[in-house]
Amino acid sequence: MNVRPTVITDVLVLEPQVSGDDRGFFFESFNARDFEQLTGTPAIFVQDNHSKSAKNVLRGLHYQIRQPQGKLVRVLAGAIYDVVVDLRRSSPFFGKSVAVELSAENRRQLWVPPGFAHGFVVTSETAECAYKTTDYWAPEYERTILWNDPSLNIDWPLTAAPILSSKDSQGIMLADAETFA
Repeated sequence: MNVRPTVITDVLVLEPQVSGDDRGFFFESFNARDFEQLTGTPAIFVQDNHSKSAKNVLRGLHYQIRQPQGKLVRVLAGAIYDVVVDLRRSSPFFGKSVAVELSAENRRQLWVPPGFAHGFVVTSETAECAYKTTDYWAPEYERTILWNDPSLNIDWPLTAAPILSSKDSQGIMLADAETFA
């Protein structure tokens, strides 16, 4: 597995070694020992999530103020534009974002450490995403930052108006959000 840093050093793109022939392909999508060695983070995942969404569905920007979740995100079918925002006030990257295309074709995974908001928009006709989390979902601690907050300056690759849940359409601005130390 190759690890590619992003402009926010704690957010990493993981690229697996893929073996393929005329029968198809094989790759190891997760190995706890390699993950810890390559990221410096113990691989203790407690929950796996799977979603399917249509084109222009935008989910996020979500985070949990308590029980913050690290997420290892990958796409099983289709493609997404995946965005993370640093919510750690002590970080030199506070309020900055990183965006990465994840697809079934490129097989990349994105490591989103605790302390970040996460969201994505589907850029293919449909997409199925799977992600591991380092803590359990706790709806009482979940928060949402508005996807189009002008202070974030995220250039979402939308081809039409985003399809949002009511929760996501009611997100708050970063300036008003609870953040991490």
